Amino acid sequence: MLFMRLELKGITKRFGSFTANDAIDLVVEPGEIHCLLGENGAGKSTLMNVLFGLYSADGGEILVNGEPVHFATSGDAVRKGIGMVHQHFMLVPVFTVAENVMLGFEPTKSFNRIDYETASAKIRKFSEEFGLEVNPDAVVEDLPVGIQQRVEILKALSQEAELLILDEPTAVLTPQEIESLIKIMKGLAASGKSILFISHKLKEVRAVADKITVIRLGKVVGTGLPTDSEEELASKMVGRSVNLQVEKGPHNPGAPVLEVKDLVVRDERGVAVVNNISFTVNRGEVLAVAGVQGNGQSELVEAIAGLRGVESGSISINGIRVDNATPRECLDAGLAHIPEDRQRDGLVLSLSVADNLVLNTPRAPQFAGRGSRKLAAVKENADKLVKDFDIRTESVNAPVGSLSGGNQQKVIVARELSRNVDVLIAAQPTRGLDVGSIEYVHKQFIRERDNNKAVLLVSSELDEVFALADRIAVMFQGTITGIVSPQSTRESIGLLMAGITEQSND
Repeated sequence: MLFMRLELKGITKRFGSFTANDAIDLVVEPGEIHCLLGENGAGKSTLMNVLFGLYSADGGEILVNGEPVHFATSGDAVRKGIGMVHQHFMLVPVFTVAENVMLGFEPTKSFNRIDYETASAKIRKFSEEFGLEVNPDAVVEDLPVGIQQRVEILKALSQEAELLILDEPTAVLTPQEIESLIKIMKGLAASGKSILFISHKLKEVRAVADKITVIRLGKVVGTGLPTDSEEELASKMVGRSVNLQVEKGPHNPGAPVLEVKDLVVRDERGVAVVNNISFTVNRGEVLAVAGVQGNGQSELVEAIAGLRGVESGSISINGIRVDNATPRECLDAGLAHIPEDRQRDGLVLSLSVADNLVLNTPRAPQFAGRGSRKLAAVKENADKLVKDFDIRTESVNAPVGSLSGGNQQKVIVARELSRNVDVLIAAQPTRGLDVGSIEYVHKQFIRERDNNKAVLLVSSELDEVFALADRIAVMFQGTITGIVSPQSTRESIGLLMAGITEQSND
């Protein structure tokens, strides 16, 4: 197969009464980078799983070069020339690059022995042809994330893929790795390969796409071009106009509130994932922690919030030591916490929206007294917060688990920001929210900062970091490689995210 033209006609996929994809039409031409743009939960990944044979469609058809096809398995899709690079890589960490690339398609020689030489030669050929420099003999777990992604792309190309599906491919990359990926995508398209690029990041979409299809709530709601502004694309994603610029006044920090000194935290394996970290967050400022996920940010936040033990060092809120304190003691010291995993650490899914909105203040006098709960006050509080934070629910008495992921996140944000606290810690706070909700949450963070609160933001979204931060601390492999100004370039922060500092360059 030399080139591929892909056409989806009326693709519909249901899960029970929920329609994830509703009669979706899409055409990808040979040599085209076609972006499927939509918020988390819009149905993008479901559609790609249908295309790749992981789900069966309930309606519609798939055509390859004008011929209807049916993919019962992902193997069927691969044999037809479709490859997929998943958001979470499907690699065996202890295998070499060559072993991963040929897994399931191993070349053999006499006596059915695996022909490693042929496999390595094939990888080198594709590496040179498409600018994907990778050492076939390297062990995957020793490679940076950006190189691991190249291995995934090589795996698809080695199986003679003519159309590549890239599902949120930049989620775990540094800015330099993203720039490299964009060059690779453009090179593949120039060679005649078709690419379906799945994303919700407007800057990247505009940088790489030839055509854009926007889906919202499982339906195609419009098309766009890379020349369209971010505001135009965002309005199609959300269904209304959105202000993507965060308005904030000058940085006027006050006294220190949160102080972390020489902190060491180990994970379940005993590895020091937070290694001798020190920083301070002052009143009236947002300190953002940037970095590729998996470099100790989660464990840092858990330690500050009382969810993980501290081996050594100290954590203080307003001068009160809270290292190895309980979560309740941290809250009572003046901490508000928006956790990274909302369902595990932020909510009780079986309880109502109203009850979840008072989880951190169940014994407060306004909600309880003389051994009983003040149900009317709990409901009144919920009604107010649901309105203020635009939480979409049929009733405040509905289980919070029945809400969408984005609305579950809004419940946590509403609960934490409704208390009078001194420091707010927010880990990946806008994950799963639509552009409009992100706009609102960002405004709340700036309001807290302007009300003389200290805000510690941990985010893997650089756009969010630049928009909100007064200072940026960059983490790499459990250490802080630098604390810099938000006026720093993406390139300089990208180097710090990769562990490259001035000292390491000397």
